[in-house]
Amino acid sequence: MSGFPKAIELLENGLEDSLAFYAFPDLDARKISSTNMLERLNKEIRRRTSVVGIFPNPDSYLRLVTTYLMEYAEDWSASRAYLSPQALQAPS
Repeated sequence: MSGFPKAIELLENGLEDSLAFYAFPDLDARKISSTNMLERLNKEIRRRTSVVGIFPNPDSYLRLVTTYLMEYAEDWSASRAYLSPQALQAPS
C-alpha cells in the first residue's frame, strides 16, 4: 500500500477529466500533453522575480507575475497559434 492514499484518490477521481483532450480528434496530443510551455513560463517567472529579490508584499509579486503572463499571452496569440481555434471546437 502506498504512503500517499489521498494523492492516489485524487488521481483516480480525476483520471477521466485529465484525459478528456483525447476526445478532440484534430488536436495534436503531443502538444497538449507536453509541459514544455509551462516549464518555460515557470523558468521565466523565476528569472524575473529573482532580479527583484525581496518583494515588499505578496501583491507586488502578483503584479509582476500577472504583467508578465499578460505580455506573454499577447505575444503568443499574435505570433503563432499553438492550437488552432478550429481544433478546439467541441467534438461532434
